[in-house]
Amino acid sequence: MDFDVAALIQAAFSAREYAYTPYSHFKVGAALLCKHGKIYTGCNIESATYSPTNCAERTALFKAVSEGEREFSAIAVVGSLEGQKNTLVTSPCGVCRQMLYEFGGDDLIVILAKSLEDYQITTLGELLPLAFGPQNIAQS
Repeated sequence: MDFDVAALIQAAFSAREYAYTPYSHFKVGAALLCKHGKIYTGCNIESATYSPTNCAERTALFKAVSEGEREFSAIAVVGSLEGQKNTLVTSPCGVCRQMLYEFGGDDLIVILAKSLEDYQITTLGELLPLAFGPQNIAQS
């Protein structure tokens, strides 16, 4: 990898500290790496009505895109119940996978971490096979 995996995971853990989760108490942090090296972070933000709740991955993505970024290399995702360590990795939900695909495609590296030492690396293509993307609606 041509980037510091541990630094990206640490950024996700730091972002998780800002999560607003008064209902689920499940805090998620994400760190999205731009192709040129800048990192955008995000946390999940809940609402009492649930529907407008936003995931950490989309928070990071929307921050980046709103500042003009369009190309990404990797994203690290961490999550756990407040005060607990996760025994399972936290993977992006389907909506986040679809939004990440819009800008990262099959090759976006996805790091699912329980800790700085315990993580797995996959790609968005593995998490979202046969994805629907811009190529599906391209005009001929």
